[in-house]
Amino acid sequence: MVAIMLLTAGPSAHAVTVEGVTFAETYQVEDTELHLRGSGLLRYLVFIKAYVGAFYLLPQEDARQALGPTPRRLELEYFHTISASDFADATRQKIADNVTADTLAALSARLEQFNALYRDVQPGDRYALTYRPGDGTELSLNGTPLGRIAGDDFAAAVFAIWLGTDPIDNDFRDALLGVQ
Repeated sequence: MVAIMLLTAGPSAHAVTVEGVTFAETYQVEDTELHLRGSGLLRYLVFIKAYVGAFYLLPQEDARQALGPTPRRLELEYFHTISASDFADATRQKIADNVTADTLAALSARLEQFNALYRDVQPGDRYALTYRPGDGTELSLNGTPLGRIAGDDFAAAVFAIWLGTDPIDNDFRDALLGVQ
């Protein structure tokens, strides 16, 4: 059972602090400024704080465009140690939950390249996924780029882990999208 503490921010929001973790109001992707759309705390088994997250999107974009070909960024800061292999296993499973078998097959090589980028995290570490149309999805850890995977289809699949029709948690998705 997963419970969520929701803190949201609309397109014109200021920086937000969730469980002592601060997320900026905006994020610059080359010449494009993304705005904080929403944030929240994901709890596992009601009382375990897993991580906090923040989602950034163009200010004029509707939340329904979150998986479309538009620049976006997701930041997740962790409260517990998690192994790279656990991240890879969860990524495989949640992408499989959100795409068709044919799409999963088409993504398989890139998914394994992406999973190889993961590193073990400690409390306070922050992963970020940043998508730039035509350039791909970059994974970074604590501000250090780990690699980039090409394809709009890959970006849609990996962001669907949190924002798709079968996300890690519906309430957390809604908090990130600011659509409560």
